[in-house]
Amino acid sequence: MGAQTPIFFEWYWERLGNFKYAFVVPVVANATHGFLYPAGAAQDVQDNWCFHLLLLGALRYICQQLWTSYSRLHCLVKKHQINACGIEFEQVDREFHSDNHMLLQLLFLLAAHSWLPGFSNLPMWNMRGLIILLLLHAGPVEFLYYWIHRAFHSQPLLFQSYHSFHHLSVVTEPPTGSVTTMLEQVLQTGLIGVVMVGTVMLGGGSISMIYIYLLAFDSLKCMGHCNCEFIPATLFQLFPIAKYLLYTPSYHSLHHTELHYNFCLFMPLYDYLGGTVHPNTLPFFASLRKGKAEEELVPDFIFLAHCIDVLTSLHVSFCIRTLAAYPFTPHWFLWLLWLPTLICLFPFWMWAQTFVAYQYILDNLNCVTCVIPRHGFQYFLPFYKDNINKHIEKAILNADAKGVKVVSLAALNKNEELNGGGALFVEKHKDLRVRVVHGNTLTAAVIIKQLPVDVKEVFMTGATSKLGRAIALYLCQRGVRVLMFTKSKERFDKIAKEAPQDMRHNLIQVTKFQAGQNCKTWLFGKWTLNADQRWAPPGTNFHQFVVPAVNGIRKDCTYAPVAGMMLPKQVIGVHTCEVIMPRKAVHACHAGGLVHALEGWKHHEVGAVDVDRIDVVWEAAMKHGFSSVT
Repeated sequence: MGAQTPIFFEWYWERLGNFKYAFVVPVVANATHGFLYPAGAAQDVQDNWCFHLLLLGALRYICQQLWTSYSRLHCLVKKHQINACGIEFEQVDREFHSDNHMLLQLLFLLAAHSWLPGFSNLPMWNMRGLIILLLLHAGPVEFLYYWIHRAFHSQPLLFQSYHSFHHLSVVTEPPTGSVTTMLEQVLQTGLIGVVMVGTVMLGGGSISMIYIYLLAFDSLKCMGHCNCEFIPATLFQLFPIAKYLLYTPSYHSLHHTELHYNFCLFMPLYDYLGGTVHPNTLPFFASLRKGKAEEELVPDFIFLAHCIDVLTSLHVSFCIRTLAAYPFTPHWFLWLLWLPTLICLFPFWMWAQTFVAYQYILDNLNCVTCVIPRHGFQYFLPFYKDNINKHIEKAILNADAKGVKVVSLAALNKNEELNGGGALFVEKHKDLRVRVVHGNTLTAAVIIKQLPVDVKEVFMTGATSKLGRAIALYLCQRGVRVLMFTKSKERFDKIAKEAPQDMRHNLIQVTKFQAGQNCKTWLFGKWTLNADQRWAPPGTNFHQFVVPAVNGIRKDCTYAPVAGMMLPKQVIGVHTCEVIMPRKAVHACHAGGLVHALEGWKHHEVGAVDVDRIDVVWEAAMKHGFSSVT
């Protein structure tokens, strides 16, 4: 933060990074000691206070995660979603420390237990106390919060110095509700203290009071920011008074777009009494509950992806949003989730259908990335071939029926052995209106443009694949010698015959890696063992079009990134990284489908890559603002 940062704007412990959790260690030690040595434990250990605080903290994290997962599950929220796009990486970064309030309130509860009379040895349950708690919240807390919140909006100094930070998020998510300045959370924690201390002083304190109030408080905060109007209209029709007692997600979303309305915490009663209910509140709620028309939900472009392996299954926006906002890295803590994730994948493989992972807008295109419920290893099992093709075919036919313009196939979904690069579906359904695109033309262009402009010779594995063939033919026609690593004379000869007669001498079949020991430009189109890379001379530039990417083990060589493209600057709503790609970058085949849709081309791009169109597609990508990943 800068020198002019207002006092208590910054959460000072954020400067410590993950070390901000260090003060939780004594709490864990205290709780552990109480279990191991209950007889000789101190008073604060005997009532398991630290254990309850840790359990409560875990439940609060789970609560926020469940609400976040719900808000990002397109299949659940699509019809009543308030804002379909608008969340960006900057917002996810800004909301990273959405647990600050939990840590602050943990300190408050530790202090209350040590210093305030009546906060130790509480009973587990006290029904009278829960009634007192409800009355204290509905009265003093809601009243005070309303006027404090209204003051933070009506006083320019308070809004500009503090509350504007929370309102940087116009399209909200569950963690948004907890992302405020330190001053605001201190005030909010004070209001929570009014309820808890008041209940204890009136003789109604209990352990369940703390669990119920804080979990309900968090849940209602998350609900108001979940960006989906799921509250049924029948609730307010059967109980008209409910509109004064319970706010809704659409009610609070209006507060984020129209700053001077709907200030309440959870009870709109105080907005009605204060005359600050937005006039469009009820019509907005009714329109959202009516739901979006089916045609409003139809995308223009679908990128049909697939799962890769167990760990990367967690790299979807509805699992761990902060993880998905960065290129995938197998962090140590993910390995702790490997077995539970694998167990969950078995029912996923049995019953899951193709689902929407995320959506975004590019120019006038409504774009979504859908995922086939199959993992990489399954594509290499012969008995899964028909099953996978059925999933892809169903997705294409559903897109065609709805009026989608382009379906682009990712990686293994266009495998030659699986469906001939998508040709199987086009040949089977000759009247398809949706354009099926494998995107390999742009992938080939990206790889070619990565090569040095003065390259004279390249060594290539996977040389007879769709991409290998296209790259080899393109380069040989421009006078580049291509050492094609393949043991199939038949496949090599077939490709060589496609080259112009006077250029065929540039295509050379090789069967050993030693053939590339004097070549400083290598292209990997097939998985290559680490030992095979040692044949490359020092200073070699490695390029690749293989999934998964080869290991970068040579410190004396350089490795070009996997073929990808940065999305144009005008893209809206991208908040998830495409596996290992940088932020706002997609694999080249994904970009190829987008270019196809943006250009409005009417042909399918399936089967073999048309070498003559490589430059055409590249120039179209440049025209629309795409750029190479560096």
